[in-house]
Amino acid sequence: MERFWLVLAIVVFFLLCLYGMWLGWRRKSRSQSAWVPPFPEVPAEPGETVLESAGLYLSTTIAGNWQDRVVTRGAGLRTGAVWRLHPEGVAVERGGAPDFWIPRAAITGARRDSRIAGKVMGTDALLVLTWRLGELELDTGFRGDDLDDYPQWIDKLSPHDIKGGAQ
Repeated sequence: MERFWLVLAIVVFFLLCLYGMWLGWRRKSRSQSAWVPPFPEVPAEPGETVLESAGLYLSTTIAGNWQDRVVTRGAGLRTGAVWRLHPEGVAVERGGAPDFWIPRAAITGARRDSRIAGKVMGTDALLVLTWRLGELELDTGFRGDDLDDYPQWIDKLSPHDIKGGAQ
């Protein structure tokens, strides 16, 4: 009987921890919805696809703070994704979560990295886009199925190749 109470106490403690994490996530989402603008929607006619990569959308964080995940409006959900580069921006199409658009003029950089909220790699196996959303600068991370695509993304989105973008 003593073992039963011990197991029950551990299960209750575990459930309380999960509940606390869920409350924290909801609280952070509500707080961020006040100061993080909504992500742009993918245009109906984005133009021809210049480059496409499939993989895993990891997260969007506040630029320069790789652990400060943006969770509002579904941005914190890690999902399978396809990134499509169009002449005017990048369509981030996520399975099971809202898609969004990163306007090309808002992109301030593209790089390989080894970490972003939700994923830390031993090598630079992540593709991270830095972009502006209103007055806020964000990093959006992606783990592509084919890492050989990264140099093309970085080259096509580097500031010298972005027309009208922030530099």
